[in-house]
Amino acid sequence: MLIHPQNIPDIPQQTVEVARASFPKGNIYMNIRDSLGSIFDSEAFADLFPENGQPAYAPWRLALVCIMQFMENLSDRQAANAVRGHIDWKYVLSLPLSDPGFDYSILSEFRTRLLAGGAEQKLLDILLHRLRESGTLKTHRRQRTDSTHVLAAIRTLNRLETLGEGMRFALDSLAVAAPEWLTINIQPDWFDRYGRRVENYRLPKLDSEREALGSTIGVDGLALLDAIYEPTAPQWLRQIPAVEILRQIWVQQFYTPEPDGSIKWRSVKDLPPSTIAIHSPHDVEAHYSSKRSVDWVGYKVHMTEICDEHSPRFITNVHTTLSTITDEQAIEPIHESLEEKSLLPKEHLVDCGYPTSENLVSSKTKYDVEIIGPVRLDPSWQTKAQLGFDSSNFQIDWDHEKVTCPQGHQSTKWLAGHDISGKPLIRVRFNGSICRTCPVRSSCTKSKTEPRELSLLPKEQQIALQARRQEQQTPEWKATYNQRAGIESTHSQGLRRSGLRRSRYIGLKKTHLMHVFIACALNLVRLDAWLVGIPLAQTRSSRFKQLQPQGA
Repeated sequence: MLIHPQNIPDIPQQTVEVARASFPKGNIYMNIRDSLGSIFDSEAFADLFPENGQPAYAPWRLALVCIMQFMENLSDRQAANAVRGHIDWKYVLSLPLSDPGFDYSILSEFRTRLLAGGAEQKLLDILLHRLRESGTLKTHRRQRTDSTHVLAAIRTLNRLETLGEGMRFALDSLAVAAPEWLTINIQPDWFDRYGRRVENYRLPKLDSEREALGSTIGVDGLALLDAIYEPTAPQWLRQIPAVEILRQIWVQQFYTPEPDGSIKWRSVKDLPPSTIAIHSPHDVEAHYSSKRSVDWVGYKVHMTEICDEHSPRFITNVHTTLSTITDEQAIEPIHESLEEKSLLPKEHLVDCGYPTSENLVSSKTKYDVEIIGPVRLDPSWQTKAQLGFDSSNFQIDWDHEKVTCPQGHQSTKWLAGHDISGKPLIRVRFNGSICRTCPVRSSCTKSKTEPRELSLLPKEQQIALQARRQEQQTPEWKATYNQRAGIESTHSQGLRRSGLRRSRYIGLKKTHLMHVFIACALNLVRLDAWLVGIPLAQTRSSRFKQLQPQGA
């Protein structure tokens, strides 16, 4: 398909008249069209389509439909039907009332083109640009970010189910790609074990029987892989994704086969870490993760929004990651993306998972962004017990590489090195004979013979960390940081309105595209609320909590 250059058509007069009669006070879609126009134009997506071929359905319309689809949490088929049957959708899309719409499969094809062209972020960028041009996105000085977990579009499988499904997935793929070869190499009892979906309720209940079945599946998979890797087998069989996934699962779940051909499950301590472990053959990027009391298999999404009082709380950035990526690792790519949009904040409110000493310094020096979020307290026993001398009681002379203890004694060793993760770390040690005779030794160290030692970060990081630990105890800082909690309502709105919690699609890239659609959808919902004067909802509290006196 190809795109012919064309201007955005005006809304047909009949569509306008019927829409105004049906919605005399307007509605969200009509308000959006009247305030922002068509938002997109087809030229923005021209590079996603070939120069020759059948004319494509207007991409600017498809982009809007994809966003409106998530405003209503509709399936592709429901969204295509809405284009045919909803007057307000025809209004925003400049369609006559008699327009027959399009086949719902076009939406999937459009999403594929966006991903293939790396244009998924373009949708949010164009919308934010239009909001700035219209004057509704007025300021972005203060923004806030938080993450929430996203469930993958797969079943949660236990180890035995993962083995059975991995084998079944490989056999199904080979049945399509190489049916003649598979017919020759298949074993008769495989039809009983892998002919239908492997589900836990059909599997043995006793641990000994489950282990025996797992070993049997392991032998089956090994036999299939041996046949595929035979020199006489077609080389391209090894390139089938399901075959490679099967090989990886077998490496992760089994030890090397014994000389007699038997195979043994790996013990729990020998299983791979969750960062690489495959939990379903149908989505190898969906990993297991745990945060506080929540365990899930899937992904994680970071939403960033404006929290200035004089602007709608537009979402400015969406960052989707693997579930095993920590929050502190997301700060740099979030700031990089905001810089590309010229939407960097001066103050960035985040929770305790994001700020590290390194992030506090790099964000300020590289992006001129102040991260406002609590850092972890000093882990020393002195800080926890609130007695004795922690690192803040020592005076550091960075120029001369000396540290003075509360009793006025200077350190004797200053060793620059790295911690176990490879990050710079300075180890400071005091004189042993002086420490052993110090009258306040019990307040400084619990060691009976060794002198006091300190672990320091590089100068800029150590100073920033100590300053934040003191600053976050002040009422002024706490009052500013309290505004971060509002980002939770964005997650709630995304869950309730757009189905944010569970991905519709397989894989990280497709899940991120879904999150971009949701961000655009919520921005349009918030724009409409701002235009019609709907106030922000107040944080709800129980009737009992409302009885608590102010300031108590």
